[in-house]
Amino acid sequence: MSGEELVELTIGPVAHGGHCVARLDGRVVFVRHTLPGERVRARLTHAAPDAKFWRADAVEVLEASADRVDSPWPQAGPGGVGGGELGHVAPAAQRVWKAAVLAEQLRRLAHDDREVTVLAAPGDLERGGLAWRTRVDLVADDDGRAGMRVWHSHDVHALTSMPLATEQIAALDLFERSWPAGARIEVAAPASGDHAVVLVEGEPWDLAHDRVDRRATATRSVREQVGPHTYRVAADGFWQAHRSAPAVLVEEVLAGVGDVAGATVADLYSGAGLFTVPLAGAVGPDGAVVAVEGDERAVRDARRNAHDAPHVRLVHGDVGRVLRTSDEVVHADVVVLDPPRTGAGRTVVADVAALAPERVVYVACDPAALARDVALFAAGGYVMERLHGLDLFPMTHHLEAVAVLTRSGRSDG
Repeated sequence: MSGEELVELTIGPVAHGGHCVARLDGRVVFVRHTLPGERVRARLTHAAPDAKFWRADAVEVLEASADRVDSPWPQAGPGGVGGGELGHVAPAAQRVWKAAVLAEQLRRLAHDDREVTVLAAPGDLERGGLAWRTRVDLVADDDGRAGMRVWHSHDVHALTSMPLATEQIAALDLFERSWPAGARIEVAAPASGDHAVVLVEGEPWDLAHDRVDRRATATRSVREQVGPHTYRVAADGFWQAHRSAPAVLVEEVLAGVGDVAGATVADLYSGAGLFTVPLAGAVGPDGAVVAVEGDERAVRDARRNAHDAPHVRLVHGDVGRVLRTSDEVVHADVVVLDPPRTGAGRTVVADVAALAPERVVYVACDPAALARDVALFAAGGYVMERLHGLDLFPMTHHLEAVAVLTRSGRSDG
């Protein structure tokens, strides 16, 4: 079939990745921009004759779900940019969608059958799931207009707005300016309201004069406030994008580790120290936090952020290699694990289990990776006692989850 051909489909259940499942002449088709139970006309986007499954975008709704709404960001609709693929779904139904995906991945990959709830972040209900992104990554098209790439394409689609960005970013008028053609544009605007930083091809940009800021004092980092803690983070380094995510995740992690006064906590994939800093306060001066991170720049940020905590040891290196080949982490009462989207994997999970922590607090940004790692931990004698799903990416299929695993099934209720 031609990739431009329109087909009529009856839509089945949601699937991981922002799609729903349909069937066409017995072949599985993953369809974006639709909802379970709908009947749609869809454009096939990936339909090679020998492919195991096809992909499609719903372009016309013939029978609509009660959960369908007008998208607040039509430019992320069919044929548009990525990053807003659930805009057509009512906000409450988005969380039901994500809960179903998380539950299905746990059931299929970890043989863990449980009810799952995904909670909204503070303020999102009032804002309708909009104005949450404090970090935005754009690219200029050939005419110098800021935009994003079309889903699964290298083509740049010029934008007129980005409703997911915070008010501070919206005030920068990014889509009314002319940028160097083809340039990457990165924006970081702290939720605390501190100054925003714009980088073009990694260089600070002077918005007042629309040019690279060549002053020696040009800013490349931002100040983030999370509860009582202040962080300095590289503007193009990793930081949670949702305005409320850092505080929500710190609260979840501290609740998950429990009373760790005087304990040793390993903070793996520790980044700029989002969890390291509050964990240092939780263990107190008689305890220890060993933070391991592979990105050298993030470790430099963490060193500044934890400079007044002598009982914190920062280790730069690949987490798996550090656990296997060094004596930096030989024991941990508790492990906080915040791996990349691909998950920790078999080797790292085995290395963590070898530390014999009483509990592991796992922060996950991909439900399939979490489910695979939960299964691996189960084989090593750990039981998932608690799981909280968090909708920290409204209007997209992404979600965060925080799982607490205890050794030999020990639970504090």
